[in-house]
Amino acid sequence: MPTLSDILKKGRSVPHHAPWPRAVVDAAVWTAAASTLPEGRLTLLDLWGEASAVHMALLDEPAGTTAVLSLEGLAGGGYPSVAQLHPPALRLERALRDLTRLEPRDLPDRRPWLDHGRWDLRRPLGERGIALPGVGPYAFLPAEGDGLHQIPVGPVHAGIIEPGHFRFTANGETVVRLEERLGYVHKGIEALMAGADLIRGAQLAGRTSGDSTVAYAYAFSQAVEAALGLVVPIRAVWLRALMAELERLANHLGDIGAICNDAAFPLMLAHCGVLRERVLRAADAAFGHRLMRDRIVPGGVTSDLNGDGAGGLRSLLAEIRRRFPALIELYDNTASLQDRTVGTGRLGAALAREYGAGGYVGRASGRAFDVRQVLRYPPYDSLVFDVPVLNDGDVNARVWIRIREIEQSLLLIEQIIDRLPMGPIFSGIPSVGERREGMALIEGFRGDILVWLRIAPGGGIERCHLRDPSWFQWPLLEAAIEGNIVADFPLCNKSFNCSYSGHDL
Repeated sequence: MPTLSDILKKGRSVPHHAPWPRAVVDAAVWTAAASTLPEGRLTLLDLWGEASAVHMALLDEPAGTTAVLSLEGLAGGGYPSVAQLHPPALRLERALRDLTRLEPRDLPDRRPWLDHGRWDLRRPLGERGIALPGVGPYAFLPAEGDGLHQIPVGPVHAGIIEPGHFRFTANGETVVRLEERLGYVHKGIEALMAGADLIRGAQLAGRTSGDSTVAYAYAFSQAVEAALGLVVPIRAVWLRALMAELERLANHLGDIGAICNDAAFPLMLAHCGVLRERVLRAADAAFGHRLMRDRIVPGGVTSDLNGDGAGGLRSLLAEIRRRFPALIELYDNTASLQDRTVGTGRLGAALAREYGAGGYVGRASGRAFDVRQVLRYPPYDSLVFDVPVLNDGDVNARVWIRIREIEQSLLLIEQIIDRLPMGPIFSGIPSVGERREGMALIEGFRGDILVWLRIAPGGGIERCHLRDPSWFQWPLLEAAIEGNIVADFPLCNKSFNCSYSGHDL
């Protein structure tokens, strides 16, 4: 089985691409690389395009290496579909087609994905000024069988959540199939990136998915710094990790409460909500913003941690450690709650690995992948922590992964505060005299977030692509709900907690 290094040798290396290589390959090498994905040695990290090129990011997990393969010169033409060989690429290629006009040949599903026919401009990342047909009504996949009926849900929901349509095919109360329809919150983030300066780019990245604003700004900034060879002050490096762990802590606490609430146990929602609010207030006191938005920028951070902020974070750690164990016991010893979560929405390990599922979704189904451990970016390369992994793959396992990750985040935050180095928090951004490219992979609370960008001469953004973990998790939700009752869908959905906004670029 070829390694990623073997495949790269068959292409032409692209200069000024950091920290991982990019190689331009021909269609034969592209197809050969795609054909290795089902074998499991390589993992598909991402697939995206521009007006005349497509790019595929791959991870060689055993070797701990990442690289990008590119097909260029495709204007007006097509390219060999990856999805025909590897199903996890399907939605990525459908979206790529919507955005760029490039045609994946032999694509198994040719329906649009992000384009609902309501954009002012067809193919916003492709060639402009070309008359293209509109988008017709969306055709959900047919379902046949005795006693089957369909239940449409959304895109507008009863709760204050983002829009998404779910089409259930059920036999009585049992879900036979679920099909999702997303794209209702398309913001045009990647089109807005084109031509923006780097600070504006960081702001846009941080608004891709609001609950992961730290992780997205973190990934974008690291991609810029890789492209420019920019060395970030060490104190800023540690402050970024501190913000990331606070974000993880707040989101996991909120998720645990919300999952229990969807199982008709609102007491956990109330208690976890209080702790989440404590985290947000501590973050506000430490960094001047509850969600720490716009605090991470290329070159460092914009807010330092003073003595009062550090003291507030230490008090936060003490409060969570005092109160959280009782909530764990409450969750674990409530029979009615366990009856709803144990065995519900089970995701098999083989499917999780095939889709490269990250975060708590993957780790609850046996995939022990965490960018902080596998790629060991600073300061995590000098911090001590464990990556919890379970194999049951059900709602209960996804709750327990969150519980264990909260415990690990508490340890990480304590280590960071104790060892936080002194010094400046920002270094200037150098001028750019030639085109440069950079890429970063950061562990957000949902899993791995990827950012790839090209910086034009002069310093503006020529192209930036951002990939949320939800791209590979939404399809797995469809698989996990099969065979469960309709009433358990909110529980399964919340245990995945995929991002609508982060999916709709």
